[in-house]
Amino acid sequence: MAVELCLLLLLFCGSTISEVQPIYKPPPGTLDFGFVPAKTYDTGAYHEPGAIGILFKIVHAFLYLVQPNTFPQDLIRKLAQQQFGNTQGDYQKPENVVLTLQAIYYEIGFIVSAALGLLFILLLPLVGLCFCMCRCCDNCGGEMHQRQKKNADCQRSCFATFLFVASLIISVGVLCAYAANQHLTNQVRGAKKLVNSNFKDLKIFLNDTPAQIDYLVNQYNTTKDKALSDLNNVGPVLGSRVQEQLGKEVRPALDAALTMAGAIRETKEALENVSVSVEVLQEGTERLHANLTDVKMHLSNTLNDSACNAAQAASTCNIIRNSLAQLNINANFSGLPGVSSQLAKINDVLKIDLSSLVQKGYAAFNDTPDLVVNQTRNILSDIKSVLESIGSNITTFTRALPVQKILADLMVHLTQSEAYVQDYFPLVEQYDFYRWLGCLILCCMLVLILVFYYLGLLCGTCGYDKHASPTTRGCISNTGGNFLMAGVGFSFLFSWVLMIVVVLTFVTGGNVEKLVCEPFEDKNLFKVLDTPYLLNKHWKNYLAGIIFKNPNVNLTFEKVYSDCKENKGIYTSLHLEYLFNVNELLNISMHTEDVALKIEHIQINLSKIILLDEIGKENLLNFSSSGIDGIDFSAYLTEINKSVTKVDLLSFANDLEARADQLPKGALENALKGHANNIRMIHNQQVVPLEQAMKYVKARSTLNQSIRLLKRTSSELMVKVKNVISAVNAAQDLINNNASQVIVQETKKYMDTIIGYFEQYTEWVKESISMEVAACKPIANVIDTAVDIFLCSYIADSVNTFWFGLGGSSMFLIPAIIFAVKLSKYYRRMDTEDVYDDMENGNNGYHKEHLYGIHNPVFTSSVEQW
Repeated sequence: MAVELCLLLLLFCGSTISEVQPIYKPPPGTLDFGFVPAKTYDTGAYHEPGAIGILFKIVHAFLYLVQPNTFPQDLIRKLAQQQFGNTQGDYQKPENVVLTLQAIYYEIGFIVSAALGLLFILLLPLVGLCFCMCRCCDNCGGEMHQRQKKNADCQRSCFATFLFVASLIISVGVLCAYAANQHLTNQVRGAKKLVNSNFKDLKIFLNDTPAQIDYLVNQYNTTKDKALSDLNNVGPVLGSRVQEQLGKEVRPALDAALTMAGAIRETKEALENVSVSVEVLQEGTERLHANLTDVKMHLSNTLNDSACNAAQAASTCNIIRNSLAQLNINANFSGLPGVSSQLAKINDVLKIDLSSLVQKGYAAFNDTPDLVVNQTRNILSDIKSVLESIGSNITTFTRALPVQKILADLMVHLTQSEAYVQDYFPLVEQYDFYRWLGCLILCCMLVLILVFYYLGLLCGTCGYDKHASPTTRGCISNTGGNFLMAGVGFSFLFSWVLMIVVVLTFVTGGNVEKLVCEPFEDKNLFKVLDTPYLLNKHWKNYLAGIIFKNPNVNLTFEKVYSDCKENKGIYTSLHLEYLFNVNELLNISMHTEDVALKIEHIQINLSKIILLDEIGKENLLNFSSSGIDGIDFSAYLTEINKSVTKVDLLSFANDLEARADQLPKGALENALKGHANNIRMIHNQQVVPLEQAMKYVKARSTLNQSIRLLKRTSSELMVKVKNVISAVNAAQDLINNNASQVIVQETKKYMDTIIGYFEQYTEWVKESISMEVAACKPIANVIDTAVDIFLCSYIADSVNTFWFGLGGSSMFLIPAIIFAVKLSKYYRRMDTEDVYDDMENGNNGYHKEHLYGIHNPVFTSSVEQW
């Protein structure tokens, strides 16, 4: 069955690829295969004993005192490998003698304890027999006569107390034994549920494994569909990668050309703005210049009047005459050079739409994915055919594997085993009932003894009268003494039987705990089983020899159990790669070589892409020779920054009026004041609008911005244009001559991506087979259930607790016998008693025998001897 199970798992490992429609599409790059379906196992291979666990721990501590030695791995290996009795004199060999002494030394605690038990078994019945014969001869307390002592009450109390304490201890032992006995029965009755749970998990293990394999097989379509999706989208995938790499140089070059096209349009607008703004400003300044010239002429004529020759007016008139030169415009836009020639050349340049030419270059470059699709159509169809053929071949192979037959056979074996267990479980319960009944009888033996002791203590204590003499004690007290002696008698009858059971269960249960349960818990037991050539002298590794027929494979019980305990896949746990190496089946190199060769033959020609034709380049050169760099920008900026007039006309008019007030009253004064008013009028009507009116302000601002823009644009214009053309030529050269290197590099990355999908799938399948598929937790649960729970927790702990309680009770029968015999003397009615004089010795509660006519042979004999 184990071999068939191994073969089944090998077939599971082989069934990794199939043709099934995908459930969902994973995200790009990394494939998401989801989680392998797995059901939860019901069995919890852990036993919590409950309150009785305290007793189990006490027993374990006692066993540690009896046997403190560690698990003797080397000794067990040597004993198992050593052959005793094959030839005469084997036991006398030195090495065998040494092994025997080592075994005795390890078991010395059990040997000494068992020897004491055997001594108890032999001596106690013999002592009981001698005790009975002795009492029949009126010795050993058999004489119905009690000698009087001063401390009789103290002795009686001490004996009663000691007997009561011993009885309590025996009672505790009986309760422990009964609890262990009942615990074992309860666990056996409840074991059926645990057994059924293990069988259920094993069935889940067999039934769920095919579904897991089907899931692995179906997930091949996730890989295939992703690869086909990338192949169908070779333009967006491979074309976009090529475009992205080339775009690192192409896009900056086209962006620079497009920027230069925008600069041409901006230059035209700036030149037009300069021309219009200069005309507006020229118009305003020319009218102002004419008015100021007219005012200056009339003012000069007034100053030439004869009144200015008078002594009082001459100096004032000269001052005014000298200031007339200030009445003039300051910013003269009429003298600025024109830009009509440059504007005409720019208009000629704009007859060719450079932006449209650059956009055509963008469009041609953005068509790279379409070029890739058109030029790889035939090769991609071949690659798809290869993928389909690979899937078909592997699917055909996996369908030929007899997985269902092996599963059915394993299920039949499992069903038969379950039926066998179910059939024999009532028999187990029946035998357990016999065991429980036998143990109960043993407990009842002690209970009977305890009943006699407790009744004896009760009757003796309650019926005792300290004023009564030993010969006149009451019936209740006498009955108490008889009960105690009955308890003593049954103690001698039952104690050796109890001790036989204790010794047998102690030696068996104690060694099971020390040699099986404890080493199983710390896995030292597996290390012994894994000893080379131990279970089979011809096999180095027994488990590997059973499964693989190859004992040299490093497969150990400990490793298998640990892996199954961690719920790893059975493929990993049993090292099934030695029977069927899943890496060989999942080795896709021979399949991917065909795909790689097809992809490497992809040839992509991008020479049809034209980024910028010669017309566009010539257009750029014409722009650089448009002459905008010959404009006198400093002259424009100088005039723009000047004020409208050389002097503030309002201040000049106020100063003229003030000087007119210095002249004598008359026509000259009035004429000068009239000229001042005219100057004010010119300031308000012409100068202020030139400075504040939106028309002139906007013209000045536009002229300033346009001149500065033209200055920036014209700065090293020829160099900028040549750099743009050089960048475009370099990008075009990259596409025409060096794109093949980029294409080869990106094609290899594209191939690695396609192959990477299959590698992801194979790695996922390997990981799933190793850790998730056919997780062998139920196998570890079966071992734990059989050894740790059934053998150790149920049987060994219960048996050990039973002999611990029974043995403790049996040992305390000895002091109970002694105290019961001693105490019974104080409770039973005596035939004779000691008589003393009241005045001499005190009555002590007893009466003299001659007062009652009682014959006292002891006293008579003493008197006669006296």
